[in-house]
Amino acid sequence: MISVVIVTYNAVATLQQCLDSIYSQSNPDIRILLIDGESTDGTQEIMLKNKAKLAYAISEPDAGIYDAMNKALEQLNTPWVYFLGADDTLLPDFSTFLQVLAQPDLIYYANVLYKGAKHSGEVKPYRQAKSGIFHQSIIYPSAVFKNYKYNTRYPIAADYALNMQLYHNPKYTFKHYDYTIARYNDTGISAVRKDANFEADKSQLIRHNFGLAIWLRYKFRMVKSQLSKKNQEFL
Repeated sequence: MISVVIVTYNAVATLQQCLDSIYSQSNPDIRILLIDGESTDGTQEIMLKNKAKLAYAISEPDAGIYDAMNKALEQLNTPWVYFLGADDTLLPDFSTFLQVLAQPDLIYYANVLYKGAKHSGEVKPYRQAKSGIFHQSIIYPSAVFKNYKYNTRYPIAADYALNMQLYHNPKYTFKHYDYTIARYNDTGISAVRKDANFEADKSQLIRHNFGLAIWLRYKFRMVKSQLSKKNQEFL
């Protein structure tokens, strides 16, 4: 069994399509947890309409996306958990991917469709440090969240920061499988805005969680990019 967590705020335009993509999965053992931030646009009506198919649903004020996700973590009672945006949809490969889940010390990830193309394949450590892994491509052992929560200091990139911590923890290994499990919508907040707090801390987080060699490579690339921009401005 797996819990699929959806957090919403004024998601009336996309939520039903998101839910329908879960209902259409061939694997029946999916528990849906829906955490709404007290929407005012009709999202709550969709929640009521789907109430019989939701394992847990609540609508109340929250302090943002990751505060809502942390609330969902308190309701987990399945060995695996997956986070899906209200404007994203699952693909048939999701159920196929569930069949490989076995080891509680592995963090499994696959691919997503993003802007019509398949992303991101296997993500090597440097690329994970520099760019992260699509949140919608990852299935976590629920046991992870006995020791970790999303850091609400990062209102947009707390999943990125969490994955850095998990990479650093020798107990866990990231394992890629070549399935394409979700269609990621690129109009969500993480696609259109940067997380200022995370960007301020990013270099330090890379140094701590990925080590000196990857940090130096990252810093070199950043300096090189900044010099290139300055040269273009000069020209």
